[in-house]
Amino acid sequence: QVRLVESGGGLVQPGGSLRLSCTASGLNFRLHTMGWYRQTPGKEREFVATISGEGDTNYADSVKGRFAVSRNNVRWTVSLQMNSLKTEDTARYYCTTRYKGTDYWGQGTQVTVSS
Repeated sequence: QVRLVESGGGLVQPGGSLRLSCTASGLNFRLHTMGWYRQTPGKEREFVATISGEGDTNYADSVKGRFAVSRNNVRWTVSLQMNSLKTEDTARYYCTTRYKGTDYWGQGTQVTVSS
C-alpha cells in the first residue's frame, strides 16, 4: 500500500521561507516521479512542482525562482523549499505520485502566509 506523509507546514510572514517534506512508502521510490500540488477552499487543486526519479524538475510559473523541489532516494523523501513566500501561496499542500496507474495523495499540510 502506497503511503505519503507530509510535514513542515505552518504560519509564516510574507517574504519568509518554509520547507515541506513528504515521506513515501509502499513503492520503489526511485522509479517514480513525485509531485507537489496545493489547494485552497473552493478551488481546484493546482500543480506546484514535480521531480522525476532522475531529478528532472518542473515548476508552475507562479512559483518558479522561489520554490525548489528535491528528493532523497535513500530516505525516500521529497522536499519543497519555499522562499519569498506570498500571501497567495497560502494553501494546503499535497504530495502525490502515480503508482501502477493510480494517483496517490498524502493528507496534506497547511501553509499560511500572513502578517
